[in-house]
Amino acid sequence: MRVEAKTLEEAYFIAAEKLNCSVADLEAKIIQYPSKGIFGLFAKNAIIEVNEDIQRDIEDVLPKIEQNLKRLFEKSCFSIDTFDVSKYDEETVFIKLNGEDAALLIGKEGYRYNALNFMLYNWINQKYGFKVRLEIAEFLKTQEEMLRTFLEPFIQKVKEKGYGKTKPLDGILSFIALEILREEFPNKYVVIKERNKEKYVVIGDRYEHNSGNSHA
Repeated sequence: MRVEAKTLEEAYFIAAEKLNCSVADLEAKIIQYPSKGIFGLFAKNAIIEVNEDIQRDIEDVLPKIEQNLKRLFEKSCFSIDTFDVSKYDEETVFIKLNGEDAALLIGKEGYRYNALNFMLYNWINQKYGFKVRLEIAEFLKTQEEMLRTFLEPFIQKVKEKGYGKTKPLDGILSFIALEILREEFPNKYVVIKERNKEKYVVIGDRYEHNSGNSHA
């Protein structure tokens, strides 16, 4: 099955919704990367080809992922000595890194963390079909605690109105917020939207999506 959307992320979400499964259950091949073109001309959408029939046991791929991670950092300039690769849940690989250069690997305001998380997600999701939860020292834990506090007023507003859109969220924060809000509103339509290179989490009723007023 081929799916076309403005971004790869959007294409994965659409495919998962059509097949009534999670993104991690998909095995997808990227046929075309999205491009904004020149001066608004010749823009291209993302196109993926999805095969839902191939499933993998997450336990089988953990040693391979850990081995490749160690090889990656052996060739890097960062001193990392802790590589804990384990099962977070049925569709997510948990990776914990630590060492002398953990703070450097996170980078100012988490910019290196975001880049590494993006790279690992693309590699593991495309090759094995699983999501990634990356922890470097206690960075992810701290970010999640901070974000839960930040989202409390927003969650209350959504409970009152039935819908809402977060403020722009950078990098991994958008995915953490997505996870938190899907747990909070399991019966609502909760997705990441991107506009002008900024990401938001949007919440609405599922029937709005089905009627064409919203899209993944």
